Amino acid sequence: MVEFLTVEMIDELVTGAAFLGTGGGGDPYIGALLCREALAQHGPVRLMQLDELSDHDAVYTAAAMGAPTILIEKLLSVEDADGAVRALERHMGRTATAIIAAEIGGINATLPIAYAAMRGLPIIDGDGMGRAFPALNMTTYNVAGVGCAPLVLSDEFGDYSLVVARTGLRAEQLARSLVVEFGASATLSCYPMTGAECRRAAVGGSISAALMIGTAIRGSSDETAEPIDRLLAVLDNHPLYGGARRLFDGKITGLRRDTSRGWVLGRCEIESLDGQRNAVVAFQNENLSVEIDGVVRAIVPDLITIVDRETAQPIPTEALRYGQRVAVIGCLAPAALRTPEALVVMGPAAFDLPGNYTPIDQLDG
Repeated sequence: MVEFLTVEMIDELVTGAAFLGTGGGGDPYIGALLCREALAQHGPVRLMQLDELSDHDAVYTAAAMGAPTILIEKLLSVEDADGAVRALERHMGRTATAIIAAEIGGINATLPIAYAAMRGLPIIDGDGMGRAFPALNMTTYNVAGVGCAPLVLSDEFGDYSLVVARTGLRAEQLARSLVVEFGASATLSCYPMTGAECRRAAVGGSISAALMIGTAIRGSSDETAEPIDRLLAVLDNHPLYGGARRLFDGKITGLRRDTSRGWVLGRCEIESLDGQRNAVVAFQNENLSVEIDGVVRAIVPDLITIVDRETAQPIPTEALRYGQRVAVIGCLAPAALRTPEALVVMGPAAFDLPGNYTPIDQLDG
């Protein structure tokens, strides 16, 4: 079991987090820069397991919110995140004893690690999604009854706003409006928790999972197997995931994106190399569903990630390009995301997709 996160682990961690980001969560390169700089300056970060938390610990998230395409243009800093967390600490009257990720995808997996390094605090081996989602209310924290608000959003100029809301959905709606006002990206801290609440509500082991997945993709675990085969083997044998499969191979022949509402909404069309079959991946920051020859083969909350066909490197939605040769990988979401209560806020209906959730291993045979 990994006890400390070091600079030498960043490439694997970021690659795994990009895969679990399912197309969203922000550019992995920016996340790697933040983490590498913070760990080099402040030293390794202790990776804390959920069962190490005392009931009275004070756990805070440090995260970024906004459209991934804008996050690339504006960049983020650990200091921006500090403004949000410190303001929420003052409001709660409790100083952080540990930091946790809101989601284990993209930059929201790496920013809290960089922030924990700066504060000299442990990072919890877990998060609130076991993947990435586009909205603040789509977490196991929310499903377990932990309040998303009070929350604080801040920008690069030191401006911040405190949001108090009755529900996670209302907190998301208010925060999304503020993010647009802040220029379509902001840092934030939400879901302030006690140690007892965090143990009950978090998806445990997701940072370790990102490390294992990244190691498999980058090839340091088994040099003899193909990258995608290594990835599928790790996913199938991991306690959080399963049902892993290569859903489609081909080249990208069509893209649509719309960033006007604070998200990146769109679809990616992929044609098989022989031109006989096609796939359509719909996304809202993260990939939500994949249809192959007009039939749904995987749907949210199960994970759908587009990767480079040869290297298995995950490709965020903002980096998809015409002509790229890609594979579509899918796997089961963690069990905590597939309960009836969780599917209300993380299932197809939450994204206005038709039909009920069906696990990938049933949809794809």
